[in-house]
Amino acid sequence: MARAQFQKGQKVWVESVGAWTQVEKINAVWAKGFDEPVRVTYDVGLGREFTAAELMCAVEDQAAAEIGQWRLLRARNKWQAAEDVPHHPYPGTYPVVVTDPADWGGWRVPGAEYDRSPDRIEFQARLICAAPELMGLARDLIDAVDRAPEGLPREITDLAARARDAVRQVTEILAAPQDESAVARRARESAAAAANSADPGVAGETRTQAA
Repeated sequence: MARAQFQKGQKVWVESVGAWTQVEKINAVWAKGFDEPVRVTYDVGLGREFTAAELMCAVEDQAAAEIGQWRLLRARNKWQAAEDVPHHPYPGTYPVVVTDPADWGGWRVPGAEYDRSPDRIEFQARLICAAPELMGLARDLIDAVDRAPEGLPREITDLAARARDAVRQVTEILAAPQDESAVARRARESAAAAANSADPGVAGETRTQAA
């Protein structure tokens, strides 16, 4: 049967509005003859009720658990000879950040962009390579503060809060709830059919319960 996909007070993303809000009330629609609701909607304070399919929540991206070690390699510059680009930090090559266990995949820039600002691109490449280690450092800081929050200087707890926000921006993604089950769908359709064909005061009776 239909069950609540979100909890009261939970932060949700409303795609049609493009904003975060909170579930204020869960409304369950019941039909006579069923032990569980046939439809659940959510009041999120935006003037109308939403179904679970219209809302999304933040979940941990599973890819974040397998980030691995990123490496900086140098590829041969095929579009410019070394003698033509003496202003490049490493004439004749350009940086490639490899994010796969094999030496391929990852990040690189077009030749024209590299030539426009090679020093900036070299810095970006080094920073991207350090990203997994920096994220690990942020997580270690968060864990250390969570284990012993009492007596720490305010500066440390503030740093941990900033680290938590930064990591969340990287590791959390929006996800839709589970699709309505076939059983719940059939029950809802059966209830609707009964409501259309039978006495509204009997089989078509419905009630709304706020959670």
